[in-house]
Amino acid sequence: MKPFLLLAARSEDEAADDEYAGFLESTGLAPHQLTRVRVEAAPLPEINLDDYSGIIVGGSPFNVSDPADAKSDTQTRVERELWDLIDDVLARDFPLFGACYGVGLLTSAGGGVVDGTWPEEAGPTRVTLTDAAAEDQLFRHLEGSFDAFVGHKEACSTLPPGAVLLAGGEACPVQAFRLGRNAYATQFHPELTRSGILTRIRIYKNNGYFDPDAIDDIIAAIGSSQVTEPARLLRAFVETFAVD
Repeated sequence: MKPFLLLAARSEDEAADDEYAGFLESTGLAPHQLTRVRVEAAPLPEINLDDYSGIIVGGSPFNVSDPADAKSDTQTRVERELWDLIDDVLARDFPLFGACYGVGLLTSAGGGVVDGTWPEEAGPTRVTLTDAAAEDQLFRHLEGSFDAFVGHKEACSTLPPGAVLLAGGEACPVQAFRLGRNAYATQFHPELTRSGILTRIRIYKNNGYFDPDAIDDIIAAIGSSQVTEPARLLRAFVETFAVD
């Protein structure tokens, strides 16, 4: 099988390694089947899409909607490189799955709007599938409504032209969409387990994703949540698009 490619953009080693472990567990892939490139660490190497079964874009402290003059040189470089790659992906309708930061990149690359209208504090949220999800090659495998873990300051407020809304929620109307036939993005983190999000909130406690004084309530909500469906989505992505 051709490997899948994970494009990661977390400078904190513990967070980056935990994210990679989460994607390995949720996809069912072995390390040699999921090649990781940490795009924040160095310029993106030349990517030949024909070498891969599909691409996964993970989360990041970066926000696509940040003003240009507020972005670091690293963030500016990362976004330029990833947008160029996503342009190629969309032109070929190549399999792509973007989670959280990935939804911002895919929205903006496709001509939609990403802004701070619909933030969600870190923790569980309720996601509800649309009617279109029942006919989708990935989302048809999921329950109609389920809990998922989130934590974001920006979100898609206007879908790209031609995008199909697949899931939403009261706190964030765009939780997932498809662009073309094979490019997907979710606002929620399908790779996160309870232990994973607890690691994430510890590392990013002071990054503005939640009120630090409310951390005990957030931990309690995480502990009482039942998050099972999101990982099935990543497994479906792998099973659908894996090629020899």
